[in-house]
Amino acid sequence: MADVDVRDVPEQHRFEAVGADGAVLGVAEYESRPGVVVFTHTEVDPRQEGHGIGSALVRAALDRVREAGDRIEPACPFVRAFVAEHPDYADMVVGAGG
Repeated sequence: MADVDVRDVPEQHRFEAVGADGAVLGVAEYESRPGVVVFTHTEVDPRQEGHGIGSALVRAALDRVREAGDRIEPACPFVRAFVAEHPDYADMVVGAGG
């Protein structure tokens, strides 16, 4: 798994994956509604693709949303695919039976 620090930057409506040098390597943008975080777009620096940064970013973001007691709407194809591949997050999807 990629060695990144994931932080929520609510004023920019996104989670950021930050490398050891402080550079932003990827972002997961979102919109918030009461009780729901809608993930709208995920992007990783093209030079960093294939190193697990996107997965580490989304996993940490989903974990934080779960900790807050909220659900998700995976409008972003990357987040949707991540949840499909990691069924332990399926209960967080709005409309899921969980």
